[in-house]
Amino acid sequence: MSKVAVLRTRPETVLEDIGKLMRLADYPVELPKDAPLALKINISWHHWYPACSTTPWQLEGVIKTLLDDGYDRAKIYGAHNRTVVVSAREGEIANKHKVVLDKYGIANIHLYENEEWITYEPKQQLMALSEIFPEGIQIPKRLVGSGIIQLPTMKTHVFTTMTGAMKNAFGGLLHEKRHWTHSVIHETLVDLLTIQKDIHPGVFAVMDGTFAGDGPGPRAMIPYEKDFLLASRDQVAIDAISAKMMGFDPMKLDFIRLAHEKGLGVGNPSEIEVVGEDISGVNFHFTGSANTFASKGQKAIYWGPLKPLEKILLRSPLTPWAYAASRLYHDVYWYNVIGKKRVKRALETKWGRLFQAY
Repeated sequence: MSKVAVLRTRPETVLEDIGKLMRLADYPVELPKDAPLALKINISWHHWYPACSTTPWQLEGVIKTLLDDGYDRAKIYGAHNRTVVVSAREGEIANKHKVVLDKYGIANIHLYENEEWITYEPKQQLMALSEIFPEGIQIPKRLVGSGIIQLPTMKTHVFTTMTGAMKNAFGGLLHEKRHWTHSVIHETLVDLLTIQKDIHPGVFAVMDGTFAGDGPGPRAMIPYEKDFLLASRDQVAIDAISAKMMGFDPMKLDFIRLAHEKGLGVGNPSEIEVVGEDISGVNFHFTGSANTFASKGQKAIYWGPLKPLEKILLRSPLTPWAYAASRLYHDVYWYNVIGKKRVKRALETKWGRLFQAY
């Protein structure tokens, strides 16, 4: 039976709580000390927005636990991805990631800068990626042979209903053309977990739910203080329990169901052991049903009336229009008109005050 550790936390104890959480989830069993260890940081926006990206205390708590338990500082590195609409260089500053890595002397690796990418040869049939990238699936060479800790947050998503540990690999393993996979995003996440189990000696996840986001994630959400932390050796199980806590039926989410059916993890909550906290009565009643103008356009291209134009719009010289439109909508309009007010309120909460203390 897969195990997911869940704890309630507060700012005064969050670093110690993360250590307790990771040990409850048996993380040393999963992550060998003699291998390099990637901390896959999530930057879903280069602005700080609650519930959107890895929190500084999440990153610090994991690093502190690893060092306290004898992991070699020199083998640990933070791993950043890059997207066509989000700057990891800006995001690591705004989200206080770099200050944490620097504090502990942890290497800071941007996988798109001076890093070698290699062609991955699937050892079994994949569901989508081999067709999307017939010329070969490119992955960062550095990640091969590294253990990995995924660092997602609890939030909803416009394409997958909720996003967590499985989707956190989307940024690290695939190059900038990964948006080509959005029309088959559920199958892609299953493929990525298949690849992870092949290239990593261990895969672990620590999920932050101190803030949790509901709405058109991963950016334009309504944040709520929920005070939870989750961890697991099973990427499917942690997403399933997170989904259940948010109010969704995990087995109705295709990426969880497909991964469960392929034996990549456990997606049925009745088959998952939850330790640490009794969450039997927890239900955030999230819906994730809202859309922004931008997400409506994306869905029309991937699954709606504009589907016949997908390749022309997103895989041709016309493609930069989509990047520009997203930046214009989210960074110029949405963040300034709507987001800043929510950020201001969030900074007045206990977690917002802790964020400002970094």
